[in-house]
Amino acid sequence: MKPTYYFGTKRPVLDTDYYETYNRDNVSLIDAKAHPIKEITEKGIKTSAEEYELDIIVFATGYDAMTGTLLKMDIRGRDGISLYDKWSGGSSVKTYLGLAINGFPNMFTITGPESPSVLTNMPISIEQHVEWIHDFIAYMDEHRMAVSEAEAEAEDNWSQHCREVAEKTLFVQTDSWYTGANVNGKPRGFPIYLGGVGPYRKICDDVAANSYKGFSLNSLTGQKI
Repeated sequence: MKPTYYFGTKRPVLDTDYYETYNRDNVSLIDAKAHPIKEITEKGIKTSAEEYELDIIVFATGYDAMTGTLLKMDIRGRDGISLYDKWSGGSSVKTYLGLAINGFPNMFTITGPESPSVLTNMPISIEQHVEWIHDFIAYMDEHRMAVSEAEAEAEDNWSQHCREVAEKTLFVQTDSWYTGANVNGKPRGFPIYLGGVGPYRKICDDVAANSYKGFSLNSLTGQKI
C-alpha cells in the first residue's frame, strides 16, 4: 500500500478510513499483477492463484483521459482532416488555451487537453470555460463574424509553454493516467496546464481583452478582423 512514486504525482488516496479498511477481517487485498485475473466465473473471480467467491463485482476499468473521448468521436476539421491525424494518434497534442484547435474552426473544448482541467476544481473550471466561450461567441456576433479558428502560431506557442511548465515538475516522471501510461500503446505526454488556475484565467482574460488574440476571425464573405 506504500506509494512507490513521487507523492502527489498521482491522486493521493486520503479518504476517511481508507487504509483502516484493509485491516478488517472481511477484506482481502489481492495483487492482480502478481496473480492476474483469468476469468469471471459463476461464483466470482478466478485469478492465476485461486478463485474468490463474490456477491457483487464492481468494474473499475480506468479511462483514457484527456484525449481518448475526443479521438474516438472521429472529429473532422478543415479539408476533412481527422483530429486523430492532427494529433498523430495522441503523440503530438496541440491546442490553444485548451479551448480551440487549429484546423478545426468553430470547435471549442471544455476543460480539454492543455487546460488546467483535471488538476482543478472541475465544476469551477467548466464554468470559466463556458462563460469565456459564451463571451467569445457574443463578440463574434457583435462584429458579424461567423468563423473562428485558433492560429497555428498561437497553438504552437501555447503547447510549448504547457510542456515547459510540466517539465519543471515531477508529474512527467511518474507513470499515471495523467501521462496516459494506464492505456496500452498510448503515447506518453502531459497535456495539462500546470501554471495554476489564477494565471490561466488571467491569460484567457487577456486574450479576450486583446480582441481574442491568437484567433483568426472571418465573416461568411471572407472578411477578416
